[in-house]
Amino acid sequence: MITKRLEEYLEIIYSVIEQKGYARAKDIVKAMNVSPPTVTEMLQKLDREGFINYEKYGGVTLTEKGRKIVKNLERRHETLKNFFILIGIDEKTADDDACKIEHIASNETMKILTKFVEFMQKHEKPKWLERFKIYCNEGKLIECPETKKKMKK
Repeated sequence: MITKRLEEYLEIIYSVIEQKGYARAKDIVKAMNVSPPTVTEMLQKLDREGFINYEKYGGVTLTEKGRKIVKNLERRHETLKNFFILIGIDEKTADDDACKIEHIASNETMKILTKFVEFMQKHEKPKWLERFKIYCNEGKLIECPETKKKMKK
C-alpha cells in the first residue's frame, strides 16, 4: 500500500529530476531535511516496490509505476487548489492546503470534486458563488431570491 510518506518521496524525486535532470540520495536528503540513512531506507523500499530504479551511490529514476502516482498526485493537487481558489481562498493557502489534502482525499471525493471544478470553470460564476464570497468576506448572508419565493407560498 502506498502511504503519504511514500508519495512525498516520489514527488520530491520527480521535482529534483525536473530541476536537475537527475536525482541522487543527497538531493533528497537536502529537499526533505532528513538523515541520509532514512533516505537510503526509503529509496530501497521504493525500489523493492517498483516505484523507482535505485543504485546505491548512483542516481534515482522513477519507473512508469512511480510516474503514474506522481501524475495522479499532480491532478489531485490542481483540482483541490482550483476548488479552494474558486471558493475564495488565497492562492498560497490553496496551494499549501492542496499539498496536504491530496494525499488523504478518497478517490470518490476527488472524482466528484474534479467534475465540480471542471463544471464551474466552463460556466459563468453563478450568483450563489458570489453571495457565498460576500458571506465569507463580510459576514452578510444574502438569501437566494428563489428560496424567498418558495417560502412565501
